[in-house]
Amino acid sequence: MKSTLLLLAVAGAALLSVASADASNAQKQHDVNFLLWKVNEHLRDETHKGYAKTFDPEADKSHYSDNGEAVHHLVKELKDNRLLEQKHWFSLFNDRHREEALMLFDVLMHCKDWETAVKNAAYFRERMNEGEFVYAIYAAVIHHPLAEHVVLPPLYEVTPHMFTNTEVIQEAYAAKMRQTPTKIKSTFTGTARNKEQRVAYFGEDIGMNTHHVFWHLEFPFWWKDSYSHKLDRKGENFYWVHNQLTVRFDAERISNFLDPVEELQWDKPIHDGFAPHTSYKYGGAFPSRPDDIDFEDVDGVARVRDMIIIDSRIRDAIAHGYIIKEDGSHIDIMNDHGIDVLGDVIESSLYSPNAQYYGALHNTAHIMLGRQTDPHGKYNMPPGVMEHFETATRDPGFFRLHKYMDNIFREHKDSLPSYTFDDLDFKGVSVTNVAIDGTLETYFEDFEYSLLNAVDDTEEIADVDIDTYVPRLDHKEFSYNIEIKNEKGSEALATIRIFAWPHADNNGVKFSFDDGRWGAVELDKFWVKLSPGTSTITRKSTDSSVTVHDVPSFKTLMEKTEAALSGGGDLDLHDYESATGLPNRFLLPKGNHNGMEFDLLVCVTDGAADAAIADLHTNDDFIHYGANGVYPDKRPHGYPFDRHVEDERISNKSPTSITLM
Repeated sequence: MKSTLLLLAVAGAALLSVASADASNAQKQHDVNFLLWKVNEHLRDETHKGYAKTFDPEADKSHYSDNGEAVHHLVKELKDNRLLEQKHWFSLFNDRHREEALMLFDVLMHCKDWETAVKNAAYFRERMNEGEFVYAIYAAVIHHPLAEHVVLPPLYEVTPHMFTNTEVIQEAYAAKMRQTPTKIKSTFTGTARNKEQRVAYFGEDIGMNTHHVFWHLEFPFWWKDSYSHKLDRKGENFYWVHNQLTVRFDAERISNFLDPVEELQWDKPIHDGFAPHTSYKYGGAFPSRPDDIDFEDVDGVARVRDMIIIDSRIRDAIAHGYIIKEDGSHIDIMNDHGIDVLGDVIESSLYSPNAQYYGALHNTAHIMLGRQTDPHGKYNMPPGVMEHFETATRDPGFFRLHKYMDNIFREHKDSLPSYTFDDLDFKGVSVTNVAIDGTLETYFEDFEYSLLNAVDDTEEIADVDIDTYVPRLDHKEFSYNIEIKNEKGSEALATIRIFAWPHADNNGVKFSFDDGRWGAVELDKFWVKLSPGTSTITRKSTDSSVTVHDVPSFKTLMEKTEAALSGGGDLDLHDYESATGLPNRFLLPKGNHNGMEFDLLVCVTDGAADAAIADLHTNDDFIHYGANGVYPDKRPHGYPFDRHVEDERISNKSPTSITLM
């Protein structure tokens, strides 16, 4: 069923496990809270302080699944003074920084019990670089089975410098010196003279930043299956999450009377500059990039010519329909699995079948764009915002870079045969009507978060509340009412897939069905059991499987945890165990006074044929499976709109008009 609608959403992925309120989970939450609390200072928990002083990581190797090999390696690096100093910036794109962070991650992943993991974390927190420590803790909590129900504190309150403008941080320091409780207003970068300022609320949103960094923590490019398991469809997930960020950014631009973003090209100027207005906790300000500069070779990283060669090799692979492996054999990509292989190649992750030949287009491109202010290291500037997943989306260049990569993925998808009507037909089942219950209306509201971890501190002086508030997009709740006819004569399992795309571009020119479907944003996906006859399914916007809740504040997490430990309440944090999807407040794009028009498509497909696991109709959390297990939907991401549409009559329903104000 196709109808015209003014809304959008972004997909995410991460398993929401059943939360437990028992004491052991509360203790685990307590430990993680205090390991990350005031991470640039000394430990504050007395038990953790004791571990840091007296624990010997190598004393009893029976507590490690690798007989202590990982911890021996890290301790040796520490004793040899080879680790990065404290009070220094950290970047995952720096090979040595990443290597050191993963040394600690490796130690934690090999801990057989929680106590050993906490003791190691406390010991190395006092001795390792703070950024490396935070990264290792977040990655380990996400991937270690022992931490299954632990909720990680909001990253923007753990490392506020990465999310907050420098001017606000300076005001926070002044408030700390005065010992005056303060609430500081945050604004987005740029001015009205810069048209990109109109969409800064999207790229600079703390929830958007968190979504991006958490996805890369769930599906890291450095992942080895020897850590614990294979990341199912990792390459395809890389393609899909960045496709969704890119098409949603385009939708936001159109709603703000801007053209869709243009792709970056290696042989053309970078038209839009960027001034981040943010600073490292240690290491100075993030570099700014002026307008209209040409790409330059970056010393020690790559030449521009190298990037063009890598690009041509990937496009040649798409044209030939196969990837060349390291041993010279071929991997056929002219099928549904091809996008998974191509995603591994383009990122490139350790899953790439031939990184030596195809390079690491995505990862190297992030560094190339981030270093253009000081490509030869003449001024010894720290890494740019593109070299951190926390800050990358602040730069409009991020979306231009990913539009470039998304177009490469489209080149591949468009080379596959189009779906036929028989491919898509769910015989005996059809959508007969779709209606929206509620007002489709967006608005901005102030969101407050703490800056306590941004300022230097001492145990001798009591904390005072220092917060900042920033306007964030939200929308009124609504529901879909979907009428489906089942003429099979028996119960049928169905997959409901809901997408939307802008009806027209900034000039009012209607998108063709084929161009529109590539800009489709996934709003929801769920399974239902259909009884014979006509059924009306009501689906609330708050139930969307592609968004997640904002994580409670650090203070709230600590209060709930301590109350549970003291027996004063349950530690009910189930809704926050996943932070990988975009915040549910982003389900709709910002409307405008004229009304923003979208085409809504609700598809029903054969759930029995689609499902990779059983009983999906009983579980709304399926899409947040995260890095563990098998992705529940066998179909390609974006199905059935992932392939070129030769004839738009394949959609046999007429649109109806709905307007978002």
